Parts: sequence; structure tokens; C-alpha cells
Amino acid sequence: MNKTPLTVHGAERLRAELHKMKTVERPSVIAAIAEARAHGDLSENAEYDAAKDRQGFVEGRIRELESKLSNAQIIDPKLLDADGRCVFGATVELEDMDSEVKVVYQIVGEDEADVKEGKISISSPIARALIGKYAGDVAEVKAPGGVREYEIVDVRYV
Repeated sequence: MNKTPLTVHGAERLRAELHKMKTVERPSVIAAIAEARAHGDLSENAEYDAAKDRQGFVEGRIRELESKLSNAQIIDPKLLDADGRCVFGATVELEDMDSEVKVVYQIVGEDEADVKEGKISISSPIARALIGKYAGDVAEVKAPGGVREYEIVDVRYV
């Protein structure tokens, strides 16, 4: 299986979620199932059914997180030596050529992407247009509303 890129911060968040699932959520579900069993007949016990459904979700999420972490290629942006080039993990300051609005994005893995936090997925159209370019270059992004041009103002590895 191919390695999936993930920043150090993204890997820490997934590990924290996995830890919570194993130490808080899983024991909570087990306790809920035990309590529901104590109520007697399981065939018509809605609490038992709900607890079993929750257990399925928790166990599935644990397997998913373990899989993602085992297949992750963890990249620390601070250790990158890309000579000012836009690469995975880079923080890029852009200026929209039409509106002159400046934005800052970090190029991250798909599991970490959150536009509100300024993190865009490596597979997003804007990140694909930026990869390999340098400060001063213009990136053309094919957006649903048409082609947009962004000037790369600065590339940092933080």
C-alpha cells in the first residue's frame, strides 16, 4: 500500500484521537452494553441495540485510525530543504491576481485539510497548481467559476 503524506501535527492529532477512542470511548461503550444487558431481554432492548451500534462505530474508527497511521509518511515541514519551492508541508502566501486579496495556506494531507485553519489538501486543485512553483511565480487554478490566477508571494517551511 502506498504511503500517505501527513504532517507531524496531523499525525499527533490522529494519535490523540486514537488514544481517546481506545481509553475513553471503547470502555464507555463496553459499560453501556453491560448495563443494557442487565435490563434483561435483548431482543427488544433499544439501549442494547444503540450501544452495539456505537461499539461498531468506535471499533471501525479505531481500525481506520490505526490504518492511516501505519500507512503514513510523516513529514516535518521545519526539516524540509526545498529551496523555496512549494512542496507538501509548505506554508504558502498567495495573492489573488484579480482581487489582490492575500491568503495563507499550508499544504497538508487529506485527513488534516481544513480551509478555516488555512490548511488545504495536497490533492486539492489549488495545491496541485502550487506544487513545484517558487515565490514570484503565478499559479493558474482551475476553479468551478473558471481559471483563477494567484501570485506566490512567499513560501515558508514552519
